[in-house]
Amino acid sequence: MTLDGVPAAELATRWGVPQCGLFRQLPSTLDAIHQLGLQGAPAATSVIAEEQTAGRGRDGRTWHSPPGGVWLGVLLRPQHAVLGTVSIRAGLAVADTVDALLGGPVSRLKWPNDVLLDDRKLAGILCEGRWQGERLQWLAVGVGINVRNAVPAAVASRAIALAERLPEVRRIDVLDRLVPALVRSAALDPALSERECAAFAERDWLRGRQLRSRGGPGRGRPSRRRAARGPRGGDDRRSRRACRARLISRGGRASCSHCP
Repeated sequence: MTLDGVPAAELATRWGVPQCGLFRQLPSTLDAIHQLGLQGAPAATSVIAEEQTAGRGRDGRTWHSPPGGVWLGVLLRPQHAVLGTVSIRAGLAVADTVDALLGGPVSRLKWPNDVLLDDRKLAGILCEGRWQGERLQWLAVGVGINVRNAVPAAVASRAIALAERLPEVRRIDVLDRLVPALVRSAALDPALSERECAAFAERDWLRGRQLRSRGGPGRGRPSRRRAARGPRGGDDRRSRRACRARLISRGGRASCSHCP
């Protein structure tokens, strides 16, 4: 089996990972990574599916995953990690990959897990951890990117495939940049750096946009509460001290602020 002409047996060496499984079809690459984690697979083990039959996004949403897209799962075993930080770094890695292929800073990040191109969803990221008590056993990072796959007509106004902007793009072009970047990010400090927060702020799609409440009193009106949060640094999930940047809502308008 090959991926854009590259034999499956060569992928792990090509990306510097211990092993990489390439499958014609899987229910979910995330589920496959969790199974490999349970079996003791080493960190950076990767799984790619030509097609997912039960791909999922945040809050259990279905992710349409036909042939032609990048449906990737990566196993990480960091000593310390914050899921939100890992998700942000994965988003930055996807955005850097897209920008490199298109030759300019064109991608945007929509908190908490979407990568946008031309204001349409190009990619989604989902990170799931497994703990034993307070000890983190592994993280499964799932990345889905529309590359050459068909986008259903029902969502064409909200979703885009990379081939629409770059007709000759191949999945291997995306993965050659993305997989090593994801693996490198696992070795970084649990706290987001100032550089990472600045990179997120530059791509922040929510910045300056009206945010609307989805339920309760005032439904459909601009929210006056903090409506969204951007990246936080630090190894405490609710640490204000280590906060590097956050999205806040002032009068229903999102903006980025930096904490000392």
